[in-house]
Amino acid sequence: MRYAQLGQTGLYVSEICLGTMTFGGEEGGFWRVIGQLGQNEVDELVGRAVAAGVNFFDTADVYSYGLSENRLGQAFKNLDVRREDVVIATKVYGAVGPQPNNRGASRGHIMDSVKGSLERLQTDHMDSRPTTLS
Repeated sequence: MRYAQLGQTGLYVSEICLGTMTFGGEEGGFWRVIGQLGQNEVDELVGRAVAAGVNFFDTADVYSYGLSENRLGQAFKNLDVRREDVVIATKVYGAVGPQPNNRGASRGHIMDSVKGSLERLQTDHMDSRPTTLS
């Protein structure tokens, strides 16, 4: 596996990133069409990826209404993957509820989304690229 530095973070990530949009999907609707991978299937897929050298995983709080993050975090736990051996990227912005502040890039929504994502991923931090505003 080849690795590249992620922006200016100092982190090195595999050139292949495993996206998790297909994890979950039991709730129906759009996510059911995208994918319905259960925990056993997710464990197998993540295990194979890690064995191949993949250390970069992408998810989002909206994927399967948060179930994707649950499945990824549980897979890391089930497979005894050390947190320091993986780089986790997740996203906020999309609607995660019916209220007007359940979406967007407001500080409140970002903070609420990060808290929820950390709980679902069963971790204490996410990896991100520092940004500067000019």
